[in-house]
Amino acid sequence: MKRVDVAYVLLVDEHEENVLLVKNKGPGASYYTLPGGAVERGETLEEAAIREVKEETGLDVQLGGIFSVGEAFFEERGHHTIFFTFTGKIIGGEINISLPEEIEEVTWMNLQQAEPYIHISNEFEGAIDSKTTVPYMLRDAGRYRS
Repeated sequence: MKRVDVAYVLLVDEHEENVLLVKNKGPGASYYTLPGGAVERGETLEEAAIREVKEETGLDVQLGGIFSVGEAFFEERGHHTIFFTFTGKIIGGEINISLPEEIEEVTWMNLQQAEPYIHISNEFEGAIDSKTTVPYMLRDAGRYRS
């Protein structure tokens, strides 16, 4: 199985009532997710999260801590996927779909309605309201040394 890392960003509006979601075009049907996507080779989780949000929504974001970490096995693709969800805040840009072949909608959705799309398992239901995070730390183990 190939390991795939995916970075998502949980963006909540200023009234803390709605979450920003993107509607992805799927092979069968469209589906909602948080903005985010696969980490590319040589990219940190933070870099991937910021880039993916910009590509999918047109928005510039600043990341907070880690909201959740999850994993799944996608047997049909041969992928073992680790999902890292950051909290974040919008610091610029405007909502714009630059990848219409992938994204059909960018929308704000009520926190409770959005929870199933954030893939929070039942035992953690309501976690979105707690605003609990853990720090994200990048350890420089010689990445920039030649």
